[in-house]
Amino acid sequence: METVTLNNGVEMPVLGFGVFQIPAEETEQAVTEALAAGYRLLDTAAAYGNEEAVGRAIKNSGIPREELFVTTKLWVQDAPAQENTKRAFEASLTKLGLDHVDLYLMHQPFGDVYGQWRAMEDLNREGRIRAIGVANFYPDRLLDLVINNEVTPAVNQIETHPFFQRTADQELMREHGVQIQSWGGFAEGKNDIFTDPVLSEIGEKHGKSVAQVVLRWLTQRGIVAIPKSVRADRMAENFDIFDFELTDDQMAAVAGLDTGATLFFDHHDPAMVSWLSARRLDA
Repeated sequence: METVTLNNGVEMPVLGFGVFQIPAEETEQAVTEALAAGYRLLDTAAAYGNEEAVGRAIKNSGIPREELFVTTKLWVQDAPAQENTKRAFEASLTKLGLDHVDLYLMHQPFGDVYGQWRAMEDLNREGRIRAIGVANFYPDRLLDLVINNEVTPAVNQIETHPFFQRTADQELMREHGVQIQSWGGFAEGKNDIFTDPVLSEIGEKHGKSVAQVVLRWLTQRGIVAIPKSVRADRMAENFDIFDFELTDDQMAAVAGLDTGATLFFDHHDPAMVSWLSARRLDA
């Protein structure tokens, strides 16, 4: 497994397994199969409602804890944000059945971001979290957080796929030592990605699937990817991307697919800001 080195020296696998939208009752089996396929980076979140299932799969796997890289995420907290962030973190840790997490991300750039971040800095200093970062932060919000806080986010997990490639965002992150991580790497099948002629032609030349081409394209750009599947054969296929390399011409061909726009939702949209900011988790 290839790795990236975060800005605090922590090593992170460049390819992991995500559990977004996997029902809680299916998550334990999916994670168990992912671990059997070789994945060691697991990505969940309080908002996904499946942390307990991820924790059971980890416990039952028998894999030493130090071989795993576990990420979970903080949802928007009510005031007092610092106190509630620490409470939310403890709840996630309990559900996972762990004594620490490797990466804790602020899931959305809303609420008392600074209060939440200060609590995350405290937890990081205490050794409860090996690295802290954010998700869904556009460049302006990310840079504001970097400039005005002691700890620079180690990771920013954002929508990144062939139709929304985030090259300028990635360059700004590189300048400030923030690792880009992709969510929605397959664009959830939008734009007929799995039959796209450009990606299909590249796959044929390498004897690989479109999914493998996309994951290779992401990791070759230095982007951490976390594909999701509930099928063991697809998990194994997605993991098998380190025995080929896209040429410069092929990378350029994929670059030509960029539309420069989200396929999901815009964090600048007032209606979306209102919806995400008002949502609260039950626990």
